[in-house]
Amino acid sequence: MPVRGHLPKEATVKPTAAVFQPELIELMRAVLDAAMAMLPEAKRTSAMKAEIASLILASAAKGERDPIALKNSALLAVVQCTHYSHDISPERRAV
Repeated sequence: MPVRGHLPKEATVKPTAAVFQPELIELMRAVLDAAMAMLPEAKRTSAMKAEIASLILASAAKGERDPIALKNSALLAVVQCTHYSHDISPERRAV
C-alpha cells in the first residue's frame, strides 16, 4: 500500500527540463487525440494513452513541432513495441 502523498514506484515520472508553451500543449493534445483515434477501439486504453502522450512529450522536448511527425513517431514506437500491430487496419498502418 503506498504511503499517503507518495506515488507507487511505477507511477513516478522522470523529471525533465522541458517547458512547453500553451500553444504547444494544445498542439500535443490534438496530436494525442488524433493518434488515439487511429488505434483499434479495444486498444484505446488509459495506459496506451499515457504511453503515447509520453512519446509525444519526448519528441516535443527534443524540438519536434510538426504534428504529423509527432503523431507518426509516437504511433510507430507503440506499434513496434507491441504485439498487436496486426490488429491495425492497413489504412491505419499508413501513418
